[in-house]
Amino acid sequence: MLDTLTDSFKNAIGKIRFHDDEKALKKATTELKKSLLKADVHHKVVKDLVSTVEIETKKNGVGKDNFLKALQDKLTDILTIEGAPKGFTFVSKPPTVVLMIGLQGSGKTTTTGKLALFLKEQKKKKVLIIAADLQRLAAVEQLRQISTQVEVDLYEDEDASATQVVEDGLYKAQNELYDVVLIDTAGRLAIDDELMEELANVKTAANPDELFYVADAMTGQDAVRTAQTFKEKIGITGVILSKFDGDSKGGVALGLTQQVGVPLRFIGAGEKMPDLEQFISERIVSRLMGAGDVESLAEKAAASIDPKEAKRMTQKIKKGQFNFNDFLAQMEQMKKLGSMKSIMGMIPGMGNMAKQLGDMDLDNSEEIKQIKALVSSMTPKERENPDLLNNTRKRRLAAGSGLEVMHVNRVLKQFKNASKMAKKMSTKGGMKQMQEMMAGMQGGGIPNIPR
Repeated sequence: MLDTLTDSFKNAIGKIRFHDDEKALKKATTELKKSLLKADVHHKVVKDLVSTVEIETKKNGVGKDNFLKALQDKLTDILTIEGAPKGFTFVSKPPTVVLMIGLQGSGKTTTTGKLALFLKEQKKKKVLIIAADLQRLAAVEQLRQISTQVEVDLYEDEDASATQVVEDGLYKAQNELYDVVLIDTAGRLAIDDELMEELANVKTAANPDELFYVADAMTGQDAVRTAQTFKEKIGITGVILSKFDGDSKGGVALGLTQQVGVPLRFIGAGEKMPDLEQFISERIVSRLMGAGDVESLAEKAAASIDPKEAKRMTQKIKKGQFNFNDFLAQMEQMKKLGSMKSIMGMIPGMGNMAKQLGDMDLDNSEEIKQIKALVSSMTPKERENPDLLNNTRKRRLAAGSGLEVMHVNRVLKQFKNASKMAKKMSTKGGMKQMQEMMAGMQGGGIPNIPR
């Protein structure tokens, strides 16, 4: 997701090998400038960043550490608006009302569902979605499906006007003590007077606490220009970049905050409903510098994983009792965290692995499908005790799952190795070994700079 930008910084840093080498610094800043422009970062942002980094590095002494510190500080500055809220903030007297606005095709309706799930799962809030997009065919039906999927309430009335739907939906929200109301509004293929007039009327009816503009990251600098127009005509308190996982360059995120003058609040990090991440500048800079984002991952895990279940599983792993039922249960828990690529991108030193994973997910991976078919062919006793699987049983499993016996053997071997590793990791020295392995993987990355 941020791969191109991270690679740009790595390449620039690699040019500085010695202290007090201004020639090397010039090479590094030239490399940085070229890479950032190629990654679709706005030229004014690039000019400001490169100039500041060069001045600050010279002031503190040319060297890799000082270059890194200057780069990290400037990136944080570019992505931060002083006093602006981070992530999602709630009003003191519920419900917090959010107007979701943007062009048609930007992913606004899907993003509304993702945000609803984020608020329900991670913030433990009671959420109501209001279907106020009555222009696009099947927009309400799409919201019905999404709200059912994320298990959040929906208010709809296709026979009323958009403003009436909003007023009635808000009445319901106040009476039934909802914490947050997300209003999905109409969009157009392009900005026009009719769209702006309707949005202005809906805004008046809603009196929102937040106006989130949903921009398609894949449109690059066009996303910035349309955000500026919406800010001028309707008002924006934050931007959500959708389809950010599909934008291999990622440069639009680096300049948007500074160019539009409103904070980036969330980014869509994948196609799954849990794939929405808070855009907190310090954490994003950490990921850009190759240091991951353990804080966000911990928040996701704490919200998604049942602590009692986690404790029970840890005890089983320590005793070496991890079986196929546990494996399936863990797969379901992992799915709640979002795509594997998104998860790996948050773990220090795992950035390269995230690239290799591509768009793999836990539902559609061919290997995962095979394992699920295999486990489904097992008897309850075989799932509980994989040691029961002799050659006769393996042949039956192969026939039942549509696999060859050699594939069955391979999966069983992988499972056995994974169980051994899990047991080893749960021992006193296991975590230290894991940290050493992670540090080795991060050897080619960018070191952490103390702030």
